[in-house]
Amino acid sequence: MTVTPEAKQNAPQNVGHTPAPASSADLAVARRVLEIEATALHELAESLDGAFCAAIDLIEGLKGRLVITGMGKSGHIAKKIAATFASTGTPSFFVHPAEASHGDLGMIGKDDGVLALSNSGETPELSDIIAFTRRFNVPLIGMTRKPNSSLAMQSDCPLVLPASPEACPNKQAPTTSTTAMLACADALAVTLMERRGFSAEDFRTFHPGGKLGQRLLHVRDVMHPADVLPLIAKDALMSEALVTMTSHSFGCVGVLGDRGELIGIVTDGDLRRHMADNIVAMKVVDVMTAGPKVTSEMALAVEALAIMNDRSITALFVLDDAQVPVGLVHIHDLLRSGVA
Repeated sequence: MTVTPEAKQNAPQNVGHTPAPASSADLAVARRVLEIEATALHELAESLDGAFCAAIDLIEGLKGRLVITGMGKSGHIAKKIAATFASTGTPSFFVHPAEASHGDLGMIGKDDGVLALSNSGETPELSDIIAFTRRFNVPLIGMTRKPNSSLAMQSDCPLVLPASPEACPNKQAPTTSTTAMLACADALAVTLMERRGFSAEDFRTFHPGGKLGQRLLHVRDVMHPADVLPLIAKDALMSEALVTMTSHSFGCVGVLGDRGELIGIVTDGDLRRHMADNIVAMKVVDVMTAGPKVTSEMALAVEALAIMNDRSITALFVLDDAQVPVGLVHIHDLLRSGVA
């Protein structure tokens, strides 16, 4: 195609490469924001005391996982914090507080701990998680800027952040406060790394994505073995099934047929659907979901994750050729392994 001189003359020059003229007013605002947040981080560093060390001791002593939760902007920060802990040697995952009130409290086990984030310390959506930790003696770390708030008062280890002003002109939008939360959690994670002697090789183990020719994980590499599975016979009463579910931390129980094969599953959702019935007197077979989604030991972990995402479920039983359960893979196992 021939380009005419007129077309050349009218064509835009250096599209996408010419920097916009600098606005002194815009730069002044940007620098003010960064200076306010930098000052807040300096105040945070100066404020660290024995409570921070107590939080480190608490997290290091957990036999289970560190559950991070928060609502709104604090929730977005909590997700990143969970990812940071999980990739630096502290098994961790995020639980949405509103979802926790509708069944996801079952994700929190007796050996876990909870780190709850709330600027005000009075976030209503956190109330059920806080109550759950107090009822079942699950250690609670509360990160807030309000030392007399409900979250701080209920926490085993309150981390009170300095009341530095937000960087927005109305002093309302979470800016400085969320930066401080993120930085404080980074300090926790890195301190734990150094205390544990977390090495470069350990870090590479949690970050295999950059290795050429890495081996893809199979379900057998991340699943829980047969001897710890929550299983029950189809003719058992739901009262027994509830005990089995409660004694495990998978949020479900598998239902076995006469040959020991998996014929169904009872989940938190099944319990809610039958809440109006006399559920404890019902038989398991009358409550279960028949023909649940399952997987095999040799399936790729990413394939198991795809099934979970497609069906909005959090666990899959792993079956052998005779349809007998030999394992269980949970979404948290995939999170810890870096698949999810």
